[in-house]
Amino acid sequence: MKIGLIGFGKAGKAVANVVLQNKKFSLEWVIKNRKTLENVSAKDILGVEAPDRALVCSIENINIDEFLDVNPVDFIIDFSGEQSIHWYGEAAAERQIKIISAISHYEDKEKKLLKILSQDTTVFWSPNITLGVNYLLFAASMLKKIAPGVDVEVIEEHFKAKSGVSGTAIKIAEALDIETKNINSVRAGGIVGKHEVIFGFPYQTVRLVHESISREAFGSGALFVAENIKDKLNGLYNFEDILSPYFFSAADVN
Repeated sequence: MKIGLIGFGKAGKAVANVVLQNKKFSLEWVIKNRKTLENVSAKDILGVEAPDRALVCSIENINIDEFLDVNPVDFIIDFSGEQSIHWYGEAAAERQIKIISAISHYEDKEKKLLKILSQDTTVFWSPNITLGVNYLLFAASMLKKIAPGVDVEVIEEHFKAKSGVSGTAIKIAEALDIETKNINSVRAGGIVGKHEVIFGFPYQTVRLVHESISREAFGSGALFVAENIKDKLNGLYNFEDILSPYFFSAADVN
């Protein structure tokens, strides 16, 4: 399956590294903002031996319609910024290229666009695309249904330069129907990302914790998504859509 990657920052490079080492997928190209390192291979930049083309291109020199016609892919994985979907989304949907967006936050305008694009292609969006944190979110939601009156606090920890509240933490708060004031943020050093959900019962405490050790976890998550949406019909999907069959099919067996 052919992949095009948009975004080549720290997360984008980690995703490219994972894709290049997976024989089921081929990294065809990477689109980045700056012209530096343009027209070289991501393989050379990352020091990975792979048969993938992995050409690095600058957004400044691309007509997206012409580019996608000359460089077709099955999936576009987006690790850039919230405005990028306006640039490539329509062109990708017209060609029925599946879109996997890992943008941490979208405004209502972008969310509306995702729904429009999903009429013509398969679109997936998750503020945090690591499999583990979405397992935590799914499990936390199930526990909250069992004990709706429990006290819930969310702690999110990230690297010192990260601004604002974690999009993942906000999603957790929304899923558990708690106020954003119950989100506690920590910024220190080079923490990749850690999320903890604390359930406070009268005589016991339950803690669900997920920590990203390496940004390569984003790449593993993106490829897990690709495997699970490759045969899905047009529509807008999230991790709950993908994980639900695993949870409930296991329950049916027991």
